Amino acid sequence: MQDNTNTTEVVRDPSAFAAELADEHVADIAEILNEQPTEVASEVLARLPLDQAVEVLDQPALESSAEVIATLPEDRATDLLSGMSADRVAEVFREIEEPRRSALLDRLDDDMRLAVLRLLSYPPNTAGSMMTTEFASVPTTWSVAQTLDHIRRVERTRETVYAIYVLDPRTRKLVQTVSLRRLISGEPQAPILSVARPRRPVTVTPLTDREEVARIISKYDLLAVPVVDRGQVIGIVTVDDVIDAIVQESTEDVQKFGGMEALTEPYMQIGFGEMIRKRAGWLCILFLSEMLTASAMQFFEGELEKALVLTLFIPLIMSSGGNSGSQATSLLIRALALREVRLRDWWRVALRELPMGVTLGAILGLIGMVRITLWQQLGFYDYGEHWVLIALTVGAALVGIVTFGSLAGSMLPFVLQRSGFDPASASAPFVATLVDVTGLVIYFTVALAILRGTLL
Repeated sequence: MQDNTNTTEVVRDPSAFAAELADEHVADIAEILNEQPTEVASEVLARLPLDQAVEVLDQPALESSAEVIATLPEDRATDLLSGMSADRVAEVFREIEEPRRSALLDRLDDDMRLAVLRLLSYPPNTAGSMMTTEFASVPTTWSVAQTLDHIRRVERTRETVYAIYVLDPRTRKLVQTVSLRRLISGEPQAPILSVARPRRPVTVTPLTDREEVARIISKYDLLAVPVVDRGQVIGIVTVDDVIDAIVQESTEDVQKFGGMEALTEPYMQIGFGEMIRKRAGWLCILFLSEMLTASAMQFFEGELEKALVLTLFIPLIMSSGGNSGSQATSLLIRALALREVRLRDWWRVALRELPMGVTLGAILGLIGMVRITLWQQLGFYDYGEHWVLIALTVGAALVGIVTFGSLAGSMLPFVLQRSGFDPASASAPFVATLVDVTGLVIYFTVALAILRGTLL
């Protein structure tokens, strides 16, 4: 009896489930459907009112929109796609596989199909790929009253109306941008251009990177920015599109910082094999790199045998260099992303990090020397008769290693960006591994210089 009860709780009637969700906010519905199997989500969307189902699918928070569309009957899927915004439809088609993709694309009306194909033609993560082709535009010859009447008529067919784009009636090129606020406050019979601010409109091109689009929207405090190709507006990127892109970009960067490839799906949805592929490659690279650490220790095997006490401080030395490098890398990756520094500023960054590394290394070196002195004097550990030289070795090595770590960590993002790679690829584990190897070389080189003739 208990088993039957459990089964009833798990397998919900789609019609009843859809009726329960009908009064919920579309964002909440999307969140609830994310927790359901694709088949259940598909059944629920098939039973929701068409307008509400379209709004749910238009929510970026819905993680399985492509899978849901792919499992729906073609008639229902076509109706939903026809009602969605073109940019969201393009996102769906990027994930749907053939032959289902072509079949659904052929069923769309000409305008939607052309809009989707245009969006799909632009590279991912560009303004062209994330823009919406639904925006409000009027010719320069119109008045404020004509423009307001036009907006009332077309508002339901536009994803959003943050601004009105005033176009040359002959060439269709962008002349000016008028915010909705200035339009409403204008005199009805005044020309539309009279309520526009006397400045050149802010625009982006279809190939502008999404991070640059986000920076421009933030810099000029915009709700939407027009995407212009040869002077003509082909779409707009809205602030909500940018927020979605920023969240996705930040997620990818955080995952790269951890030393792995960025995930293309939510954590709980990605398959076991795909997760292994994303993580194993970087782990193998880091493991092979760490083998250089073993090679460095083997090279100094003789010194280690003579002064076994030096091995006590290897973890301290390696971690300090890796930590300083990771700090510098994180700071510079963010500064490059925000355009606070540019490639040409690399030498200024180096001049800034050099004294920074020396100072930080001196602080850590002093702490290390005090620690050795206290342990020796208080009897916690006997470092031998040459304990003063050992303390000096650790202190000097920390200055060199932290300085190198800061320089290497700050320069690596510049090198990667100059080579055409994402600076976020300079993950903390990668920098730590790089500094580990050089840190050992610096440590034992300093030890040879200071302890020669005594322990070595």
